[in-house]
Amino acid sequence: MPRKYRAATAVLAALALTASACGGGSKARTKVTPAPPRPTPTPVALTPQLAADRFKSWTVNDDVARASGDERLALSWVVDGQYTLTAAEFRKAAHDGDPVPRFGFGKPIFYVPKFQEVKTFPQWFVAAVPRTEQGKPKSTRTALMAFILRSPGDQWKLSVETDLDPKAKLPKVVLDAQGYATALETADTSVLIRPRDLPGIQATIAAEGPSSVASKVMASGPVTTGMNADIQAARKKARKQGLGFSSVVVATPYPIFALRSDKGGALVLYSLFRNNQLSVKSKDRPKRKPPIPPETAHLLDGTVPGYEIDYTETLQLAAADPANPKSDANLPKADVIGYFGTISKATTPLPKPS
Repeated sequence: MPRKYRAATAVLAALALTASACGGGSKARTKVTPAPPRPTPTPVALTPQLAADRFKSWTVNDDVARASGDERLALSWVVDGQYTLTAAEFRKAAHDGDPVPRFGFGKPIFYVPKFQEVKTFPQWFVAAVPRTEQGKPKSTRTALMAFILRSPGDQWKLSVETDLDPKAKLPKVVLDAQGYATALETADTSVLIRPRDLPGIQATIAAEGPSSVASKVMASGPVTTGMNADIQAARKKARKQGLGFSSVVVATPYPIFALRSDKGGALVLYSLFRNNQLSVKSKDRPKRKPPIPPETAHLLDGTVPGYEIDYTETLQLAAADPANPKSDANLPKADVIGYFGTISKATTPLPKPS
């Protein structure tokens, strides 16, 4: 038998043997060990003590992230509007070459709803606590913080953090004998403004000002009629510079947290977006670009390829919502008593094709 023929025959025989061993034969089968099922997380009842423990753990982890400048760790402990604000905070610190602010907390008060079923999700609670930026002893404010747990396998995260206006009085949240608060549905009509409608009412006043019909049910203040005045001033300033400016306040998809307060009212925490646009007028294009507002510099790369700059503020808010009156006589007003926000996003869109 020729040498080449013998070699080819040997190779074919080896391939046949391998195919038989790997799956062609019935006696040689690879055993597959099924992966063990993942244990289903067991829901734990939310209690005031559990809320206190989770709040303490959160403050420790948040401080570790801030002390080390670890943005990824910090973002793992926040969600919703607080996520965008935290990301912007770390980016600004990096841009300015400053450390991320750290905070100290005083003794908190917890408002913990009593959920009827342990398996009810999401679960949430609110903490009212003195908060001071380290190195700034006069910066102490009462922070209102809403924490949320969306599923048993998740971790508690901060959804809303807003600062009580120093001139405002925090509504007295009603607690039962066991220390539990009462959560209100966002469609609850026992209060003057349904909790889900508060963002829209505030946005309407920001757009229309003191003459708005919405002003009949929500009080004037820095982030209601005051926001309208700020928008008008920014528009006037832009006009003097030969620029266009627009600003629209809108509701967000984020959760609304409502708690029963005394006299049939409610303490409500929620979020808003304020979308702004600074642009060059058509007659001045393409010879001119809009200047980058200093407060957006940390979110942009320093260039403007088109003729507009879009930037969004995330606002975190708290309102005192009075009880729905039995008549229209001496109609009370809801009052925004807590607010915090900053620019959380900025873009410079490419020019639109003509």
